Amino acid sequence: MIQFCTEDITFSLKEKLKHKAWLNEVAKQEGKKILELSYVFCSDDYLLQINQEYLNHDTLTDIVTFDNSEDPKKIEGDIFISIDRVNENGKKLGTSETELERVMVHGLLHLLGYKDKKKEDKALMTEKEDFYIKQY
Repeated sequence: MIQFCTEDITFSLKEKLKHKAWLNEVAKQEGKKILELSYVFCSDDYLLQINQEYLNHDTLTDIVTFDNSEDPKKIEGDIFISIDRVNENGKKLGTSETELERVMVHGLLHLLGYKDKKKEDKALMTEKEDFYIKQY
């Protein structure tokens, strides 16, 4: 089950059913199943507070992912996305059309076990994002 929620902003994800089908397909192609996944769309301020409180990071970010999975084959988690950051990054990078989907699949890829701290890990993550965005 995938759900889309908002905190402290007015935002409505377009094509919810298409997004759910796409995200479920991404998990399936990676050999896993989504049990319970919540996407929480919020503001920079809200996400900064989460970043400070739970991760001790005092920086703005576009996404914070919490993995609640107990079974390695099943996905359970919460993904917080700053719509402020997504909009700004989309404008800056010229990716406004796909930036939200990139961030959404980025969070799911983290829950699927992909990392992005090292250069080679980040390259693989970007490759996977590009691959799955084309499928959307």
